[in-house]
Amino acid sequence: MVASAKRLLSLITTSIRPAYRPERYYMRGPGPACARRDQGLTAG
Repeated sequence: MVASAKRLLSLITTSIRPAYRPERYYMRGPGPACARRDQGLTAG
């Protein structure tokens, strides 16, 4: 009974507030706009 109540509470909690996923919010290096901007600046 306690296990089923915990599972129900867990399902309700995750449906209201999904798990935090930091990889969705942090940048991983310069993006395409930065690459376009810097294309003309290289003196090769």
